[in-house]
Amino acid sequence: MSAPAMARLLAIMGSGETAPTMVKVHRNLIERIGGGPSVLLDTPYGFQENADDISAKAVDYFAQSVGAPITVASFRSADVDAITQDRAAAAVRAARYVFAGPGSPTYALRQWAGTAMPGLVADRFVVGGAVTFASAAALTLGVVTVPVYEVYKAGEEPRWRPGLDLLAAATGLSAAVIPHFDNAEGGHHDTRFCYLGERRLALLEQSLPAGAFVLGVDEHTAAVIDLDAATLTVAGIGVVTVRVAGANVAIWKTGSMVSLDELRAVVAGDRLGGSITGSTISPLVESGSGSSASSGSADDEQATIAGGVGARSPLLADADRLATVFDAAVLRRDVPAAVNAILELDRTLVAWAADTLQSDELDQARAVLRSMVVRLGELAETGARDPREVVGPFVDALVSLRQSARAAKDFATSDAIRDALTGAGI
Repeated sequence: MSAPAMARLLAIMGSGETAPTMVKVHRNLIERIGGGPSVLLDTPYGFQENADDISAKAVDYFAQSVGAPITVASFRSADVDAITQDRAAAAVRAARYVFAGPGSPTYALRQWAGTAMPGLVADRFVVGGAVTFASAAALTLGVVTVPVYEVYKAGEEPRWRPGLDLLAAATGLSAAVIPHFDNAEGGHHDTRFCYLGERRLALLEQSLPAGAFVLGVDEHTAAVIDLDAATLTVAGIGVVTVRVAGANVAIWKTGSMVSLDELRAVVAGDRLGGSITGSTISPLVESGSGSSASSGSADDEQATIAGGVGARSPLLADADRLATVFDAAVLRRDVPAAVNAILELDRTLVAWAADTLQSDELDQARAVLRSMVVRLGELAETGARDPREVVGPFVDALVSLRQSARAAKDFATSDAIRDALTGAGI
């Protein structure tokens, strides 16, 4: 009897690829392909001075959090020697799980151009295995890509660059894949849509290739495409958005499963009324109609579509939550609860330590932790117990003695006790 065919999977992660939020997604993907060799392709961040550190964190994350070893298929530049290129190619060819993440999409595309690497990755869609591209690597999957660094950091005019078009190779779908779709790092200025913001994305959409659409994946969210079942499943904490001609035509929440046929129909402007095995969620908003196919309210839909400028990331949301718990514990002078909040935040920081964050979120969360420690120290100086609990029995005893003295008409002693209590501010 021949062995069953290996699953063929493509996972697109919006961010958080080495964060606690994506641990279960990685585990599930590796389990579905039956385990086997896993490799990290380091090209997207190969230009960074801290490339070694990023690789080390990712290797540690897979070993400690995911529970599956991963090795680095090092191909940081097209200028590396032939042996290094061949070793990376051999590692990807032998791998069942191919993972790439942060960095620069345009840098990665320049290094892979004219090499065997894109074809080797695409082979997973034929012979079986899983490809997980996240963040910068995810941007390379479409027919075109967003030059993030060039636009957001260097001020270039928004324009598409050619992508690997691996999504089309796997599914036949022509799209611009945009991770970090709900990014809110800008605070009061719009950094959604992978730091483009609405204005620049709208400009770019006008020059999309014919028939192409935008596939947006929120941060800490994954769009998992099963090529054999022809389905897309949303995992993580956000949503996957299909945007056509500048309008959101479908938004699928975490836990949703849709068929690729339904996705194609949504892009074409049609609706499918049928369902598939599992949970099928119809488009929340149809282009032009604004009608709802979900039980959620229109306000909820609009909030999801608009994104949350200023919204907190999972790490900072946890830090905020634990700070609130700590404040409440200090207010009621509950030292064990305050200490537990500090320890939980410390555990959270340890869990996030392997994440290749490109922001200052870890520093912000550490600042919250340090503030909690300082306040606990101040509480220790003044004493955590309510002063009334400490001195109350002594005051009660003196009041009782004063009453006894008054009953015995020993007014001198009674007055002395009264004056002592008054002098103590009681």
